[in-house]
Order: sequence, then structure tokens, then C-alpha cells
Amino acid sequence: MIRVTDTISIDEEEIEESFVRSSGPGGQNVNKLSTAVQLRFDVRRSPSLPNDVAIRLMRLAGKRLTKDGVLVLIAQNNRTQERNRAEARERLIELIREAAVKPVPRRATKPTKASKTKRLEGKKLRSNVKDMRGKVRMD
Repeated sequence: MIRVTDTISIDEEEIEESFVRSSGPGGQNVNKLSTAVQLRFDVRRSPSLPNDVAIRLMRLAGKRLTKDGVLVLIAQNNRTQERNRAEARERLIELIREAAVKPVPRRATKPTKASKTKRLEGKKLRSNVKDMRGKVRMD
């Protein structure tokens, strides 16, 4: 079990990892070893995530989410599989933690009387400046 928050834990069987050739660092081994990690996590069918967290996670994932609701993370910044694997898992945990935070609802507010007055004064000043730009009349 991977502990994400106090209330959310993910079973390791829900995470699918595959190793592919990396385009990142690796020196002479870059074309021989599969060090990059492709982590797949099915957000839509995960029993570990509450529904509201899953919805927010799908919104946060953006292009990393497939049409089937699978989150795909690729880590290839390090030279070893272990480091890339740890990085991919950490990024998944961080995304879930971010999705677990409930957004604060926006409270509608009205502008104050002073701000309305200030705005109208600014409009009058601007109007006067533009009026002065008109054609000059010889009276």
C-alpha cells in the first residue's frame, strides 16, 4: 500500500509500470538499456480514490490522461530504472495529493461605493482628455 494522505492509500497492484528505452541521460548505455519508466494508473476504475478526488485528478492530468481514464506518467531524467521508477511514483503521489485538496468556493462580492465613485471619476477624466483631442474651432 502506498500512503498518499491520511485518508487515501493506493494498492501497488493498481499501478502498472513498464520500462522503455530512454531519450534522457545514459551515456553508452542509452541505446542498450530500458531505463525510462512508463507508469499507468487507472483513475476511473480505482477503488482507492473517492469520486470527487478522481474527478479533480482527471481534470489536473490534462494530456497525460487517455480516453479510457488512464493516467500515464513517463520518467526518464535519471540513468537508472530505480530512480526513474521512484520519480514516476512520487509525481503520481503529488498529483493525487493536489487533487485531494478541496477547492475553496468563491464568494460573490459587490464593489464598494468608493470603488464605483473612483471608477466613474476616472472615466470622466479620460472622457475630458479625449474631448480635448477634437478639432479646433475658431469661434
